[in-house]
Amino acid sequence: MRTLKYSQALSEGLIQAMDADPNVFVMGIGVDYPSGIFGTTYEAFQKFGASRVFDTPACENALTGIAIGAATQGKRPLLVHARNDFMFLGFDQMLNLAAKWRYMFGGKSGVPIVIRGIIGKGWGQGATHSQSLQSVLAHFPGLCVVMPAFPQDAKGLMLGALQSSGPIVILEHRSLYDTTGPVAEAAEPTPIGKAAVVRPGKDVTIVATSWMAVEALHAALTLASKEGIDAEVVDLRSIRPLDEQTVLASVHKTGRLVVADTSWRLFGVASEIAALAAESAFDSLKAPVRRVTLPDCPCPASHALEKAFYPSASTIADAVRDILGMQRNKGSQFHGEDKFLGPY
Repeated sequence: MRTLKYSQALSEGLIQAMDADPNVFVMGIGVDYPSGIFGTTYEAFQKFGASRVFDTPACENALTGIAIGAATQGKRPLLVHARNDFMFLGFDQMLNLAAKWRYMFGGKSGVPIVIRGIIGKGWGQGATHSQSLQSVLAHFPGLCVVMPAFPQDAKGLMLGALQSSGPIVILEHRSLYDTTGPVAEAAEPTPIGKAAVVRPGKDVTIVATSWMAVEALHAALTLASKEGIDAEVVDLRSIRPLDEQTVLASVHKTGRLVVADTSWRLFGVASEIAALAAESAFDSLKAPVRRVTLPDCPCPASHALEKAFYPSASTIADAVRDILGMQRNKGSQFHGEDKFLGPY
């Protein structure tokens, strides 16, 4: 395997999917110039041209409808949003048409549409440009939601989504694009609906989504080397369908669960995983489940407040210590500054 950036892996997966299937095309604001979408679509534009990778106006509702219509006629559209918040304008089309199509037509046809959206913090994105909509989208049957955290899965889930009967939403955290990791050259799809144990452990399970999987792995490695705590890290990868089996197997093994998500605590993915453990692994739990999520308010725009607002490896490490009944190690590299509960 080579080492690629997350952004490079996405680009390579897209090009391989377009090579394999001439029905795949890309549409969205900024997909045809170098700095657009963190460079993840520009190589495809260079190779396939404006007939298959093209810029669009800012009319998300109409574009979602056009993409759905194309998908019903045998095409495989990839609609890209520079921020997932713009999907709100296409929710009627996504949730009342695409998600329900297979059910309303007796399973005779699907809507193989893929929609990418960028989530997360960064240079003052503020309250309306940094939300993580996975729990909202995953609430609706018929819509798949995936969140690749590592470069291999960025490529693999892109390939898997563009081969699926859809509809599928891919949410990508803007902090991930410059991260690096091993990526296979072959066009190997990552199975949708399957979580990954990215670090085995025996003391506590950390289930995480997207960027929080990276932070969880960092926390686990440091806790192991500095404090002898052996944490198992499960990267969900897929929000719907949810890999309950992998999560429960880990909780049964460790008896303790910390869930780290990129969105809010109430009514979110962290709550769903906590409910799963309570319903199906209660007898294995040695301590209450801990959730690591955003404070219950919209995110701030200033860099200083962003640092306080967003949980990180230190937040996860403190949750692990808490669930193990340990005090925070003052000599740790973590400073525990993530104590902000809002509002700002």
